[in-house]
Amino acid sequence: MRAAFAIWNDRIAPQFDAARQVCIVETRTGAIVHEHLEAFRSGLPVNKVRRLVELAVDTLVCGAISRPVQALLMAQGIRVVPFVAGTLPDVIQAWLQDGLACQRFAMPGTAKEKTTDMNRR
Repeated sequence: MRAAFAIWNDRIAPQFDAARQVCIVETRTGAIVHEHLEAFRSGLPVNKVRRLVELAVDTLVCGAISRPVQALLMAQGIRVVPFVAGTLPDVIQAWLQDGLACQRFAMPGTAKEKTTDMNRR
């Protein structure tokens, strides 16, 4: 599995559409086998989606995200876990343990329920 975490200053970026980089984490059997930073060359959200597809990302973990960009990602088969906040190491660890729905990782101003997988709607 390969996940992308939208980041800003070692934290989850507050808004994916404006994020300039992601941390790509590849796992096998629940353990990290590779991790690297990927800078977006273009600020256009459609180009960010295209790059995540090129990187074979399965899941995007991010803060806020616009509905059109989320729809583009989902149309490409990328699971979106929005409204997440926290430091990158803590969020990655919670993601590995399937614990991102915890209120601790909810963006300020969002309900705990919003931190769950929005793809189910």
